[in-house]
Amino acid sequence: MKVLLAGAFGKLGSDVLRSLVRAGHDVTAIDMVVRDIEEIEGKYIKKQVDVTKPESLKGLCDGVDTVVTTVGLTIGGVGVTNYDIDYQGNLNLLNEAKSAGVKNFAYVSVLKADDPRAKKIPMLDSKAMLEKELKASGITYTIFRPTGYFYDIVKVFKPMIEKGSVTLLGKEDVSCNVIDTSDLADFMVEHMNDENKTYDIGGTETYTYEEIAKMMFEVNGKTPVIKRTSPKVFDLIIFVNKLKKTGKDGLIRFSKWTLTESMVASVKYGKLSFKEYIKEHGKIGE
Repeated sequence: MKVLLAGAFGKLGSDVLRSLVRAGHDVTAIDMVVRDIEEIEGKYIKKQVDVTKPESLKGLCDGVDTVVTTVGLTIGGVGVTNYDIDYQGNLNLLNEAKSAGVKNFAYVSVLKADDPRAKKIPMLDSKAMLEKELKASGITYTIFRPTGYFYDIVKVFKPMIEKGSVTLLGKEDVSCNVIDTSDLADFMVEHMNDENKTYDIGGTETYTYEEIAKMMFEVNGKTPVIKRTSPKVFDLIIFVNKLKKTGKDGLIRFSKWTLTESMVASVKYGKLSFKEYIKEHGKIGE
């Protein structure tokens, strides 16, 4: 099957690329920044493409059976927004796919992206907008809504563990069942041509953030020190960043959301253990 993979060289995208190649698909991998993936180099075509520029997409979808996109803005900054990338960039790709007669379009969103409370969170709202466009497009779609990823959670906790204490938001702990990107990639390749399906997906293990913090302390040989603060602290940080026009207020809104909202998906999938991942990758300095 001929597949166009957008966002192919990010963390998730590169795992999807590996999984597609292993499954024997004919893959064209596009991204703003391309790189070599040694173990599969030469087994796919790579092209440097900016999806925010519709003219750069012309002809890319010709003869393609399925488009898979992991494109999304994951860092804050001045000059570009989630609406530019997550929404408009993917919409440009969707429009090109429709024009070329592509049969299937698979999109990576986020769990609860369309929750009414998430309207003020650009990273979620922009994805919800694209989901709506995709469902109305007439093209056969598959939407994947992961809870979060192993490496992201560990990255958030490491600096706090290094300082000796973890600060959680709110009085009540919330839970998540994050998934490894390689497991999500395999699920996506298996289900990318399912007809008009939306999958809320996470890993097989569910932990509270307090439990995760304790596992992180344990792997680093430290006594757990866990504090709690009001989520309103983030509101002040958001206000300051918005006032200074750092471009990071949207990312901070998303961080507040993920730390105060239960992120447990109905589909539990994966071969890899988050607990074992923490043991292997959760040590400070690694």
